[in-house]
Amino acid sequence: MKLLRFIAGSFIAAAATTAFAAPAPEPLSFTRDIRPILSENCFACHGPDEEKRKGKLRLDLRESAIKPAKSDAIAIVPSKPAESELVKRILSDDPDEHMPPAKSHKVLKPEQIETLKRWIAEGASYQGHWAFTAPTRPALPKVKDEKWARNPIDTFVLAKLESENLRPSPEADKITLLRRLHLDLTGLPPTIAEVDAFTADPSPNAYEKVVDGLLASLHYGERWGRHWLDAARYADSDGYEKDKSRQVWFYRDYVINALNKDLPYNQFIIEQLAGDLLPNATQDQIVATGFLRNSMINEEGGVDPEQFRMDAMFDRMEAIGKGVLGLTIQCAQCHSHKYDPLTQEEYYRLFAFLNNDHEAQRVVYTPEEQMKSANITRQIREIEAGLQHRAPNWETKMAEWESTAIKDQPQWHILELEVASDGSQRYIPRGDGSVIAQGYAPTHGTSAFNAKTDLTNITAFRLELLTDPNLPANGPGRSFKGTCALSDFSVEANSQKVKFSTATADYEQPESLLEKNFDDKTPEKRIVGPVKFAIDNDDKTAWAIDAGPGRRNHERKAVFQCEKSVAADANTTLNIKLKQNHGGWNSDDHQNNNLGRFRLSVTNQPGPITADPLPKRIRDLLATPRDKRSPAQTAAIFSYWRSTIADWKEANDQIEKLWQDWPTGSTSLTLLAREDGRETHMLGRGDWLKPTKEVTAGVPAFLNPLPETHDSSRLTFAKWLVDPKSPTTARVFINRIWQSYFGMGILATPEDFGLQSQPPSHPQLLDWLACEFMEPTIGSDQIPWSLKRMHRLIVTSATYRQNSHVTPDQYIADPYNRLLSRGPRFRVEGEIVRDIALATSGLLNPTIGGRSVMPPAPDYLFLPPSSYAPFPWIVETGAEKYRRALYTFRRRSTPYPALQTFDVPNADISCVRRLRSNSPLQALVLLNEPVFFECAQSLARSTLEQG
Repeated sequence: MKLLRFIAGSFIAAAATTAFAAPAPEPLSFTRDIRPILSENCFACHGPDEEKRKGKLRLDLRESAIKPAKSDAIAIVPSKPAESELVKRILSDDPDEHMPPAKSHKVLKPEQIETLKRWIAEGASYQGHWAFTAPTRPALPKVKDEKWARNPIDTFVLAKLESENLRPSPEADKITLLRRLHLDLTGLPPTIAEVDAFTADPSPNAYEKVVDGLLASLHYGERWGRHWLDAARYADSDGYEKDKSRQVWFYRDYVINALNKDLPYNQFIIEQLAGDLLPNATQDQIVATGFLRNSMINEEGGVDPEQFRMDAMFDRMEAIGKGVLGLTIQCAQCHSHKYDPLTQEEYYRLFAFLNNDHEAQRVVYTPEEQMKSANITRQIREIEAGLQHRAPNWETKMAEWESTAIKDQPQWHILELEVASDGSQRYIPRGDGSVIAQGYAPTHGTSAFNAKTDLTNITAFRLELLTDPNLPANGPGRSFKGTCALSDFSVEANSQKVKFSTATADYEQPESLLEKNFDDKTPEKRIVGPVKFAIDNDDKTAWAIDAGPGRRNHERKAVFQCEKSVAADANTTLNIKLKQNHGGWNSDDHQNNNLGRFRLSVTNQPGPITADPLPKRIRDLLATPRDKRSPAQTAAIFSYWRSTIADWKEANDQIEKLWQDWPTGSTSLTLLAREDGRETHMLGRGDWLKPTKEVTAGVPAFLNPLPETHDSSRLTFAKWLVDPKSPTTARVFINRIWQSYFGMGILATPEDFGLQSQPPSHPQLLDWLACEFMEPTIGSDQIPWSLKRMHRLIVTSATYRQNSHVTPDQYIADPYNRLLSRGPRFRVEGEIVRDIALATSGLLNPTIGGRSVMPPAPDYLFLPPSSYAPFPWIVETGAEKYRRALYTFRRRSTPYPALQTFDVPNADISCVRRLRSNSPLQALVLLNEPVFFECAQSLARSTLEQG
């Protein structure tokens, strides 16, 4: 009997032990549990950066970590923590042996040490970083409450909540949902009529109808364009010391319009990196490359243009790293990345894709201006066609003129210029005898050059003003319009002043008076006009070349005839001075009017010698045999030739009048590929003065490879970025969209998907969304890379529609709502704060696009010492004052105070995650700022009048 009781007791005890024993712990994950410890404490000395690596030990790769060192010690012995040098070092009491070393100021916690020991005991398995593998579509998880989910987003969210024993919150009320939708999709609150209509709509798809209407609104592009403009560091000024204004709002409008028409995201990226390289590129696609040109520009005195070109290149790399790749690639500018497997050479191989372009400033036109210019061009062509019809022998006559025109020019000898005094401008040789002015551009100054010549008996000097893609509006000058003015041209030959008898030019601007009042003094006067002003020894007169919109950016030339021949011997030194004294007579006191690119030549042909009346482009076309010319080339020659025919004066006058109506246009910073390649070198510690190894274009080994056949163009690079095999591109943008809706991305660090990032809160959801973004499967509108489609998917989810009330239990379990057990609840962005006030008060001007506007701001911000010099902040007086905050002029050095107080970034660098503060200053702005005050008055007036 006792034996039976013993056996039974033993059986019961064994059963109880089996039933209540703790389950076996889940195996550790290298990605989740180990890499964060090593990355934080070890990778700085034992990671990807070969130059900083200690003891040739690399812990981010298994094959290196388990390989014996010269001492035969092995850092990690799988399954044997006691024999692993890593464990011995972190447990050592010897300060010379202990890891991490004291000077690193890093200390492993006891639980981290135990985790490392347990991981080694489990076999020390490694896995690749999740973000460096292309996303694959995961299966939907099983959930208990299947009825709650409205789409797959909810299934992933609910599975996570159920695993944490949490429940989702009830759906928000209709008015709250409507307001949330309007602010999220358009950045504007719903009107009373829209609230009434939605609450009264009993149809089951009432919510979806509102969503579709908001996505179709032109205000959608304004709302979501602001997020992209943060990443693109869009601003209306150059930054740095002078912080001059720049007219680049065409790029801002490109972003708004691209989002409104739901341009696929992959095409959106391609156009912004290489739109100019697409076949038959449109103006919009060319303007899109402003994404790379939004960098700051430094025109301080004495700067080296190449230094700040390189700074702009580094900025472009960072913008691509943050905005598209989601990686901190800028760390590899100076050395191989300490945490991610990006080498310095790979950084400069990426750099090489972007390092072969002109810094172009192109003339661009609004749709209305494009229509007007096309109409003018058509009328000119019709008039010219009429001339040809009435003169059937025009080709013979033009050929006779051409036979004489090509023979009437002297032989010119190009001078090799050596800069003697640059007036703080930098002059860079162009290889054809010309130089281009770059960097600082003073409004007044004289540039001096020396040149040796063995030509004797010089009778004339020729100054050619040449266009260049790196000048505003293509030049040939440095003013905003690409024009210039030469105040005085003087020459000394062997220290003897050269006197000029006459001056001629192929174009002379009609004489006009310029007046400007400086510091409330008597107005100063300047005169611009014919080329004779360049040799009249009067600093207040100048030769100017502005032929008006449509024709101002042509190459020009002037010839200065000597009174008597110069240089009696064959060893003459010429000292040439170009005085440029006509800057500052514009709306911006810092506007220069300097020569941009030019070339000087001399001749000894007996006079009289005059400037070639033929424009350079026509002279060049005449060098092409007639039977080899295209119809467009023949038409261009005819357009010049017919202007020389006296009998066609009436038609020529009609055409000249049409040219006077040509639209002004604007300028936009863009890229233009160079014909001659530029070498790319690695830079020692990122110093532009320390080029080392030359590299060719390529991509990091840990990301998707390039196609087998490829070139080194930006277009190849852009297509590589949006390849569906790219591990980060789709994830990065989806994560930023999610961040905008819920206050924090699925990955908390949108700019860093690398090894230092925290694990995503819902990794499977992120991958599912990325795959659905690229290759849609849900719904009828399965458009790849459609942003509107992803917005619709998110805002129609049950997750988005939860109310934002938080219970004590929810707050304790999930204070930052990472698990999404409730709806979003955080302050709207700074622009929307202002837009809400304008909209609810009835003052909002809803115009889409156009120039940036200047609402009221304190005067002292734009005067010294707040500004380097007086800046023309011209306050709007009409309806423009009440434009949306997106259109407020963004000056980098003096940001608009009302927006800066609400954490709007300055656009100095790419920003993909805004700060969100809560300060007393914000309340004071709402109470006291002029526009907010006017909004309060208007709202009060409406309330009194309408009840």
